[in-house]
Amino acid sequence: MANLRKIENASVSNGRITPRSLEQQAVDVIRSGILSGRYAAGGRLTETRLADDLGLSRGTIRGALQELTHEGLVILSPYRGWSVVSLSSKDAWEIYTLRNTLEGLATKLVAENVTPEIASEIKQSLETLRLAVKSGRRERIIRSDFELHRTIMEMSGHTRLLNQYKIIETQTLMFVSMAGAFHDVANYIALHEELIQAIILGNADLAQVLAANHNTADGRELVKRLRGLEAQG
Repeated sequence: MANLRKIENASVSNGRITPRSLEQQAVDVIRSGILSGRYAAGGRLTETRLADDLGLSRGTIRGALQELTHEGLVILSPYRGWSVVSLSSKDAWEIYTLRNTLEGLATKLVAENVTPEIASEIKQSLETLRLAVKSGRRERIIRSDFELHRTIMEMSGHTRLLNQYKIIETQTLMFVSMAGAFHDVANYIALHEELIQAIILGNADLAQVLAANHNTADGRELVKRLRGLEAQG
């Protein structure tokens, strides 16, 4: 009972719980730790330490870590064990440039075909981001940011475009998590308001330009930082 209380408390601190297995709850807590930066990119994750922290068996933790490998957030390496995935400077460059291209096209398509219903849903996604920023919880902000852009992608009506976006979803989350450290959380709103306004007004050309450059500043800064770390090691 004490073990269950530990993992439940950890889950509640990261959002409302619905009935799930202990393993799935462990997945949620560890994932939250990765996206919030509590477990650093490239850092080791030991079954024993996680089991002690969460009050669960090593078998449950092992199952959770295996699930996170399928999500692309954790890797298992010979002689090293489990660790959080890390991005190279080339990875970061490829992710933000590809993301800019995909989101630019999707945003243009949505703006060209915007309806009151689409505008309402996008506004709601922006409001969700506002609430996340107000909470001050970095993992929640990252998720809300990602879901806003995912909503725009889905509204584009371009199935192949969305399928390509899904391929880089997990690495995009890691990119947002790492790049998000460069600015105050309040800036998340300012970064999105002009973009959302262009979509709602049906200004497709402006919306595409804004979306195609949305991640550039953070992307360049992250690439620069990673190149510096690579030069040191």
